[in-house]
Amino acid sequence: MEKNVLIHIEGMSCASCVAKIEGALSKEKGIFNATVNFSTKKAKVEFDSDKTNEEKFLNIIKKLGYSGEVIDENQPTETHSENKSLKKLKTKLILGIVLSVPVFILGMFFSKNPIPYQDYIMLILATPVQFYIGSQFYKGAWNALKNKTSNMDTLIALGTSAAYLFSVYVILIAKEGHQYLEASAVLITLVILGKYLEAIATGKTSEAITKLMELGAKNATVIRNGKEIKIPIEEVKEGDRILVKPGEKIPVDGIITSGHSSIDESMVTGESIPIEKTVDDSVIGSTINKHGSFIFKATKVGKETTLSRIIKLIEEAQTKKAPIQRFADKISSYFVPIVIIIAILTFIFWYFFTSMGTSFALIATVAVLVIACPCALGLATPTAIMVSTGKGAKKGILIKGGDSLEAAHKIDCIVFDKTGTITKGKPEVTDIVPSEITTKDKLLTFAASIENNSEHPLAEAIIEKAKSRKIKHKKVSNFKAIPGKGIVAKIMLREYHFGNQKLMEDKHIDISSFINKINSLSEEGKTVMILSEEKKVLGLIAVSDEIKEDSAEAIKQIHQLGIETYMISGDNAKTASAIASTVGIDKFFADVLPEEKAKHVKNLQSLGKTVAMIGDGINDAPAIAQADIGVAMGSGTDVAMETGDIVLMKDSLLDVPKAIKLSKITMSKIRQNMFWALIYNIVGIPIAAGVIYPFTGWLLNPMIAGGAMALSSVSVITNSLTLKGKKL
Repeated sequence: MEKNVLIHIEGMSCASCVAKIEGALSKEKGIFNATVNFSTKKAKVEFDSDKTNEEKFLNIIKKLGYSGEVIDENQPTETHSENKSLKKLKTKLILGIVLSVPVFILGMFFSKNPIPYQDYIMLILATPVQFYIGSQFYKGAWNALKNKTSNMDTLIALGTSAAYLFSVYVILIAKEGHQYLEASAVLITLVILGKYLEAIATGKTSEAITKLMELGAKNATVIRNGKEIKIPIEEVKEGDRILVKPGEKIPVDGIITSGHSSIDESMVTGESIPIEKTVDDSVIGSTINKHGSFIFKATKVGKETTLSRIIKLIEEAQTKKAPIQRFADKISSYFVPIVIIIAILTFIFWYFFTSMGTSFALIATVAVLVIACPCALGLATPTAIMVSTGKGAKKGILIKGGDSLEAAHKIDCIVFDKTGTITKGKPEVTDIVPSEITTKDKLLTFAASIENNSEHPLAEAIIEKAKSRKIKHKKVSNFKAIPGKGIVAKIMLREYHFGNQKLMEDKHIDISSFINKINSLSEEGKTVMILSEEKKVLGLIAVSDEIKEDSAEAIKQIHQLGIETYMISGDNAKTASAIASTVGIDKFFADVLPEEKAKHVKNLQSLGKTVAMIGDGINDAPAIAQADIGVAMGSGTDVAMETGDIVLMKDSLLDVPKAIKLSKITMSKIRQNMFWALIYNIVGIPIAAGVIYPFTGWLLNPMIAGGAMALSSVSVITNSLTLKGKKL
């Protein structure tokens, strides 16, 4: 039987760990597919339960040197182990700073005039940094070695060990020469700092799921045997009749059997305008009942509700394989074995084939390893990312780590949610069209007076408009709401009708003189309401979710970057087309259900496109997680913001092209940094090995090698800092 399982994995240090685990799991008989996500520390395994099982997967992971735990895919991931890991990193970082800073000061500033017992003090301080704080690098390097590969841990373990062990030799055995304890101690502390910052950036994936779980109703009022019984949501069964009162959350999905109301579905659908519901209409669990009471029949409970399905979609999207591989790890997989071979050959040559002696051979060998120490290589990416994310934050663009920056420069397609992203997300009065016998203010006076007593979803927009014009309400009597049509009321003994065309037809009111205007406004995606006094039409009021002022300019700038644009909306095709056309978006998807948004993103990805999804609602969260880059608007829900890779705090789409430009210049800097990090090795390693010694008599000793290594780091950091001056 085909089955899926999620496994939480601890101990991964880089992209090569992902490849190792995927490769080992894929070889197991009965496994169809295994994908590991480095940032979320999760593996999703699709397998035949008749041929294999979860226990075998965990054993495979354990043999590789990692620890795994099966997770229930319908429950949020526990954050306990992640918090514990983060606290451990923080403790190591603080201890590393406390120990390595004095070593650095003594090694750099007191080398010519040392204090008494300086070398021994440095050795005492550097030893716990090397073997306690740096223990994870030794473990990672050992696991890589057992699996016949190498990674960044291998480079760090080799480089720092070479500097440390040679220093021990100098201090305890040779009793003379230069030691390099400051190099090993500071390098380990810097790498721990990078890992700590990365852990903070990637550690919020499960919080998004937890917040979604908290949105659901906790209790339900069920009618059983003619009595109202309040029960926990977990006890609601399919077919139960449930009573919902004003202001309450709807517990589960279902169909209304009696009563009517307006329901705020924005937390799930993303649409800002509450929707009127009556008998036979469907309702969605976790949405809020605004006005009126009703009874509905539960049709979907537990894992089948819309909210539960959205949670599952986010989990699945977050577990997909990360598309970006870390460049430094790719280099290290080739670089480390080559450096080790060169170091061994260097020692063999000078020790066995010349008369230079053990000391000369050892110095040349250590010089090779020290100059090959991956300090600059380890700093090349994180320094550029730290500077660019800081620059982005000052501009109100929050970027959640390096993977997001790496992926953003490859975007060739952006999908925009409509409500709250392209539009303001709040209905407003856009048009007041009076007849010849009245004025705009009089029309708005009567409309606002009637709506002041109304439960109609659009009433707030009309009342707010009247307030802005300082219009006072008139006294209303005989108020009667007609669900799905409008309102009938009296003002000063005259009967007024305010509603849609259906209400006017029921009251036999002639609207032919306004029909062209009504159709025109409707085609613009606006909701049109008609006001009549007795049988005379006084005019029209149109309400819509207005387009943000900067949306069109942002789309224009995105097109200038050569990126395709799509809009996704739950609106009908006519409304979606009008809005897409207004802002200049290439294509649109209309009548899209909440759970279908991620599917549209996935379809675009299947065409080979690198897709960004921009949204602000809970309903956007699965699509944001599914996309190669998810962008959340700052005014949106916490869930959308935490699921997104990039958050726009100023709530302006103009920040989207800025974020993409920032990504492009950052990637350019990273490539330059990689060049500077490697050029020292390419030039320095042969010199350190003594290639030019027979011709010049000059050997690159470990002290100069350490200086060259430090210079490469300085050049990388300086190059990264130039990002601050770049214009977006």
